[in-house]
Amino acid sequence: MSKKIIVFDTTLRDGEQSPGAALNKKEKVTVAKQLIKLGVDVIETGFPISSPCEAKSVAEIAKITPGHITVCAFARAVEKDIDIAYQTLKKAKKPRINVVISTSDIHLKYQLRKTRREVLAIIEEMVKKAKSYFDDIQFCPMDATRTDFNYLVKACKAAVSVGAKTLMIPDTLGYSYPEEYGKIIKRLVQRIPGAKNGRVVLAAHCHDDLGLATANSLAAIKNGARQVECTINGLGERAGNAALEEIVMLLKTRKDLKFRTSIDTKQIIPTSKLVIKTFNIPVQPNKAVVGKNAFAHASGIHQDGYLKKKESYETIKPAEIGLKRGKIILGPRSGRHALKHRLLKLGYRVDESKLSLIYKDFLLIADVKKVVSNKDLKKLMKRFLK
Repeated sequence: MSKKIIVFDTTLRDGEQSPGAALNKKEKVTVAKQLIKLGVDVIETGFPISSPCEAKSVAEIAKITPGHITVCAFARAVEKDIDIAYQTLKKAKKPRINVVISTSDIHLKYQLRKTRREVLAIIEEMVKKAKSYFDDIQFCPMDATRTDFNYLVKACKAAVSVGAKTLMIPDTLGYSYPEEYGKIIKRLVQRIPGAKNGRVVLAAHCHDDLGLATANSLAAIKNGARQVECTINGLGERAGNAALEEIVMLLKTRKDLKFRTSIDTKQIIPTSKLVIKTFNIPVQPNKAVVGKNAFAHASGIHQDGYLKKKESYETIKPAEIGLKRGKIILGPRSGRHALKHRLLKLGYRVDESKLSLIYKDFLLIADVKKVVSNKDLKKLMKRFLK
């Protein structure tokens, strides 16, 4: 029996912290509507106190989101932040406040300028305040992976003691690695009251500074985390967050892991494209799952295997994420099989002897143009059909 993983999307909060990304109310609502279609369990709508426009956007999303999806607002462990979060979420059918404060010694000393004891008192006071507004409260000890573990336990216990139901354990700087992060989650499950029986949910929140966000998220899931926090296209501050599409398709493709999500994976490509357009932030061509080259085959060896049996070189079926099919890209490394296949699609049937001659000329074109188009092939074939 597979276990359900809660997908917490933070594209509209952490993703919007990407340099150069700032959405207006209409844009945020448009993205939120697509996230609803995608089937995420939780939408983190933004940081209401940061601006009047942000507060209005969060309030509008809270109003339109159906009751099966949780609407979450980000708030520092500050009274005014929590008050504003409450005001913006009042019309949500299923609201949550995410209360955040740093716990690592470096953050306490240089950012908060407070002692460990002072921060524990703030956690209890502010989580309790948030709980007076809503039942569903999430607590986040920022920079958790660089926090002394015993103090991290104290901080989490303090939050749970006054009503936090979810503990988001962030690798805020993308500093951790899978074995280490997985161990932190496992030890917290053992030490936090209610975590073993699911009364308290442990959540993974990973950044990609060292390229390990997806791997760290998987390690957390395997060690007891039941919520994963992520963004579309891996957007986020600095190197970004764990990418929703990577985690979701990893769990779907590797059924042996025995985890599932509620995501309608056929909405992945439409959602990715909308986010690219709305945020005006492209993804690299070789980005996993959603990059334009993710299902493109250019090597002759790969093309030959793909044409004989698609599963030879595709572990994800393109249709599963909303694509029609994979692509054969004709270029300098393409083989005869791929060329023949494309010619047939264009309506040209050639025998093996003629194909050898055509292939030689094809390579001359490919070495110059790098990618050979259908138009190029038609010009080439005109010479051979004279």
